[in-house]
Amino acid sequence: MRERHEPPRRRSRWWVGAALLVSLIWLLGAGPLGAFLGKLGEVQTNDPGAFLPVGAESTEAAELAEDFDRGDTVPAIVVLSADRELTDTDLAEAGALAERIGAESWATSQVIGPIPGTEDPSVAQLVVPIGERFDTGDSVAELRALLADDPLPGIQAQVTGPAGYAADLVAAFGGIDSTLLIVAVVAVLVILIAVYRSPLLPVLVIVASLLALGLSGALVYAAADTGLVSLNGQSQGILFILVVGACTDYALLLVARYREELAARERVPEAVLAAVRGVTGPILASGGTVILGLLCLLAADLASTRSLGPVVAIGVAAAMLSAMTFLPAALALCGRAAFWPTAPHHTRHEEGQSTDQVLRQHPFWGRISAAVARRPRAYWLGTTALLIAAAVFAPQFSAQGTGQAEIFRTQVEAVDGQETLTRGFGAESSAAPALVVADEAYLDEVVAAAESLPDVDGAAPVTEPGPPAGQTPGEDPAPLVEDGRILVEVVLAADPESPEAVAAVRGLRAELSSIEGANALVGGVSATDLDTLETAQRDFVVVVPLVLVVVFLVLIPLLRSLVAPLLLMAANVLSFAAALGVGTLVFDHVLGLPGADPVVPLFAFVFLVALGIDYSIFLMSRAREETLTRGHREGVLRALTVTGGVITSAGVVLAATFAALAVIPLLFLLQLAFLVAFGVLVDALLVRTLLIPALSLDVGPRLWWPGRAARTGDGPRPDSASASPPLIATAATTTRPEAPGRPD
Repeated sequence: MRERHEPPRRRSRWWVGAALLVSLIWLLGAGPLGAFLGKLGEVQTNDPGAFLPVGAESTEAAELAEDFDRGDTVPAIVVLSADRELTDTDLAEAGALAERIGAESWATSQVIGPIPGTEDPSVAQLVVPIGERFDTGDSVAELRALLADDPLPGIQAQVTGPAGYAADLVAAFGGIDSTLLIVAVVAVLVILIAVYRSPLLPVLVIVASLLALGLSGALVYAAADTGLVSLNGQSQGILFILVVGACTDYALLLVARYREELAARERVPEAVLAAVRGVTGPILASGGTVILGLLCLLAADLASTRSLGPVVAIGVAAAMLSAMTFLPAALALCGRAAFWPTAPHHTRHEEGQSTDQVLRQHPFWGRISAAVARRPRAYWLGTTALLIAAAVFAPQFSAQGTGQAEIFRTQVEAVDGQETLTRGFGAESSAAPALVVADEAYLDEVVAAAESLPDVDGAAPVTEPGPPAGQTPGEDPAPLVEDGRILVEVVLAADPESPEAVAAVRGLRAELSSIEGANALVGGVSATDLDTLETAQRDFVVVVPLVLVVVFLVLIPLLRSLVAPLLLMAANVLSFAAALGVGTLVFDHVLGLPGADPVVPLFAFVFLVALGIDYSIFLMSRAREETLTRGHREGVLRALTVTGGVITSAGVVLAATFAALAVIPLLFLLQLAFLVAFGVLVDALLVRTLLIPALSLDVGPRLWWPGRAARTGDGPRPDSASASPPLIATAATTTRPEAPGRPD
């Protein structure tokens, strides 16, 4: 029977219609969803509870303390100061101001004060209780507006305290929707224009990234609104960055393969299909690695760490979907014109290019391949030694946490107000007692045990607000009892956010645990810091091996090998350690930072291993493809030559997008931005360029054991399309200029 062939014109119309339909679905469907990006703030949870350790002693103590009417309000402290001693008239006017503040709906009980300064008479304070049912950020904003509209003559008013810090933290995340996204997109656009030297392609890639961001924003909004995920400001910032960076990386890989196929095929639809087939495996493996690695964060006990995983995993899935559906459709519609003014032309009909042709198109990477081929052992030993030298400093990375005043990188009112408060009242102005919840019958033992410690200045139970019936006025008020429990406030000798206070809480817990039957739980600021530190260390020990196992299981079916995945993982772990070591030197000796949040090492590890392995995946999946037809040696070197430009561009793009996190004025995000950006560049420029190819050449075909590629040998296969001299010789003598428009 004679095979029936569809007329070319009809096939072209079908392709145009399909590509147009896919593009319209994205533009008209995901495009309007971008409105949800501006609504994510409505479902954010930036209160302290969103960052507490899940199930930790301090968290349980805080929940029990709410029964004692301590959790119904968040105090805001209004600090009043002048360049002179405050008079009785000033204090009377401050009292009238307190009454006006107390009339606000969010001030759920009487404002306390004015309280004159004990150390400096030019300072006084008001304690404003803000109800927890009200939005803290909005309430503090209204309080500050009231103070600005109703000032006291010659007196400056600043809002600090727990509510003030919480409001300034929310404000620090306020620029995510605009500034962060603009900086990231502009950085990517500049890089893409330099890479493609084309006005249209960068626009297509950016549109694909923005559509992915719109889709992910809508999905995250829906998930957070229904309680499936918890969203906070830091998760939203990382979501924006990772979606743009990941989608651009996948787009770079697809476009580079599409350019190759346009040179090999006459018809655009066939080139698009071939390009999609060629990159589907690497992109699915890459995206799957990132998604599964991020979902490993669900095993964490720290609430902020656990919530990050599913939020960002949704974004990476949207990035993959956009890069693999919208972008191919857009490229099919634009055809070769997408690369204007340096559009590639069909130059041959045979399958595959010769090595000589490849080297003419990639002279720079051909020379690098030749250098690696001449002395592979020297290159991988040298790069390994360099990474180890940097990794030596990694154990010195200080991730013991910082005080709340130190997390801001710009001047904020809460920090300035706290400094004024300390000037007026001394160190005790910032005292936050440890809170001990215990059984009522053991009150005396708990107080005595706490006061026996050298780091404790005193301990006393929370008492009834007034003398109960039958109690003689003047007697000590009775302890407040809730469900058979009492609450004891333990005043520590050290600043509550200092390492000494954390050590004091550790000692307090050890002492109280010896009281059998008391069931004492220790909470408060210092206890939360201790639990956060210990939980973050526990999370690192649990999540890191889990991520390594997941990455290994993803790489095995992709590369059909057991040896190659182990080598790739070892290289990327060493790269992470090197980035952490360099970060130690930069943070401590260059920037002079006060320390790091305990979760910084874990976040950096997850992102660097999950994202850094991408470049090794892109390289080694192409190396395996080439090895099956050309032999191991030429396959590895050819893969390095062909993918060099696109992987380097992808690394620079991802590093630039993560660096954009530094625009958010918080210490945690500055450190994460540096570690991930620097680590990605190390992976893309050093590990993928020199270490992995050189090590692969030195190991030989055994790299692919037990897969079929392990039996190819080092020489070209008999059916290889290459009829050129050996790659190393050709590369060493190639001097032709780089072809215009190539992303080398």
